[in-house]
Amino acid sequence: MSAHISNVRPDPDQVLVDIADYVINYEIKSPLAYETARNCLIDTLGCGLEALEYPACTKLLGPIVPGTIVPNGAKVPGTQFQLDPVQAAFNIGAMIRWLDFNDTWLAAEWGHPSDNLGGILATADWLSRNAVAAGKQPLTMRDVLTAMIKAHEIQGCIALENSFNKVGLDHVVLVKVASTAVVAQMLGLTRDEIIDAVSLAWVDGQSLRTYRHAPNTGSRKSWAAGDATSRAVRLALMVRAGEMGYPSVLTAKTWGFYDVLFKGQPFKFQRPYGSYVMENVLFKISFPAEFHAQTAVECAMQIHRKMAETGKRAEDIKRITVRTHEACVRIIDKKGPLHNPADRDHCVQYMVAVPLLFGRLTAADYEDDVAADPRIDALREKIVCVEDPAFTRDYHDPDKRSIPNALTVEFNDGSKFDEIVCEYPIGHRRRRDEGIPLLEAKFRTNLARRFPAKQQKRILDVSLDQQKLEAMPVHEYVDLYVI
Repeated sequence: MSAHISNVRPDPDQVLVDIADYVINYEIKSPLAYETARNCLIDTLGCGLEALEYPACTKLLGPIVPGTIVPNGAKVPGTQFQLDPVQAAFNIGAMIRWLDFNDTWLAAEWGHPSDNLGGILATADWLSRNAVAAGKQPLTMRDVLTAMIKAHEIQGCIALENSFNKVGLDHVVLVKVASTAVVAQMLGLTRDEIIDAVSLAWVDGQSLRTYRHAPNTGSRKSWAAGDATSRAVRLALMVRAGEMGYPSVLTAKTWGFYDVLFKGQPFKFQRPYGSYVMENVLFKISFPAEFHAQTAVECAMQIHRKMAETGKRAEDIKRITVRTHEACVRIIDKKGPLHNPADRDHCVQYMVAVPLLFGRLTAADYEDDVAADPRIDALREKIVCVEDPAFTRDYHDPDKRSIPNALTVEFNDGSKFDEIVCEYPIGHRRRRDEGIPLLEAKFRTNLARRFPAKQQKRILDVSLDQQKLEAMPVHEYVDLYVI
């Protein structure tokens, strides 16, 4: 007896349709979204420039075949590389994500929406250089900002109600999906072709979170988003060349994404696509720390100052209690040995211990030479995390979206400091007025790592002026960053 299997090709899954319609039809009208996107752009590129100081990152950059230069190819900021858009997307994506210092979106799934800039900027630059070579008009930086807003929105809105980490998948699947959609639109694909391209992003095998968690934590987390956004460019180009898509990639019984990788559950959505995510995105301004620890680090810095004022030393500490939210406990509450920088920047005890001891937390503090200081591990052993359900509720509340932490320090002599509480980190939308001057200062610092004073000034003159930046051709802006 044979079972009848219908071979009627279904209509595309609604999730695919909604994404395609959004990138094609939705007009971004929010000045706040564009202003925030500009700040996001400079912050993200600055993070990439800082990463170029680390050989662990730079060893992965450049063309696949050494010495290859692509005519009218995309340029990689802060380098002399000119590459095809797929490899350029990997380079830029890896740079900006390497130090875990770019923006953050925390929801049911956390992630870093500016990871999408790798594919967006590489594609826009490549298209612009080829347009100019053919006597046509290039794209402008407003086109880049628009693509950033839409990529942020796709990744962030899917993340609001759908946890990929709970089924063992890395959030970079959302980078691949969002980048594919906006890059496909930039390449001029039709609505049906964009649907096909996004389906290809879902049908791919997806990254496991293995490399983000003990005992396997490793450096792939620093280039995983670069890999995802470069794959997005590749898939969009394949569809432009005529490759087909798979309309029920999510919903197909047995073989679809939901059944294979999402425990049979369809995605849930909290809100339609607009410009909400970019407007509310979180910037890592003060510390290159996993975002669930940002407020804990702010508290630790206050305690360091208070200890200095009162003559207390680290060896006087008996116990430190971190009152926190569930996501912090689940992701970065770690005991035992930490094996590498990727392990350390995802350990709340480490990220609290370093500022308590030294009054700072920089990217260099995750390196082996700093981590070898025995006082850090001694202090880590005294730090305990305790979930506060009220903190967890505030973390998920769409009107608050706080990332709260509170630290209490007890000393060997029986004394203790009053609890220090920080609900919203400096990079939160609720602290924008306080945060943006510091974000610009962070950008200036990162420019100074790579460029002489005159070049820094040329970049700043455009980057800090909304109208001037939006009007500038993409390739001319990228050329400002060439060394």
